[in-house]
Amino acid sequence: MVTGGGGFLGKAIVKKLVKKNLSVTSFSRNFYPELEKMGVRQIQGDLADKNAVVAAFQQIDAVFHVAAKSGIWGRFEDFFQANVTGTEHVIFACRENNIKQLIYTSSPSVIFDENDMENVDE
Repeated sequence: MVTGGGGFLGKAIVKKLVKKNLSVTSFSRNFYPELEKMGVRQIQGDLADKNAVVAAFQQIDAVFHVAAKSGIWGRFEDFFQANVTGTEHVIFACRENNIKQLIYTSSPSVIFDENDMENVDE
């Protein structure tokens, strides 16, 4: 499972997994024809919907959680809902479905303060 499989990072991960002949499912808000052409199973949904996430994660072995609302402009509540609550739902769904592998990535937006950064150690 790749959350945000149609996004910049998600699509790169999907391509690598498909190249390794793995069965790949993407959970995203939108449908992506490019993923369909690669044979990726797509489930449309929103990470804000806990029940939808739990259902989508059934019979999944591993999750790459790369879906996020990124950027530096917008309402705090929108970022919180997408990034914090959505991640809580991903973790809950992994536990409910006994998924042992969860790979999580963050966003540069969590530390961006409108100044360029060099040699930053996460």
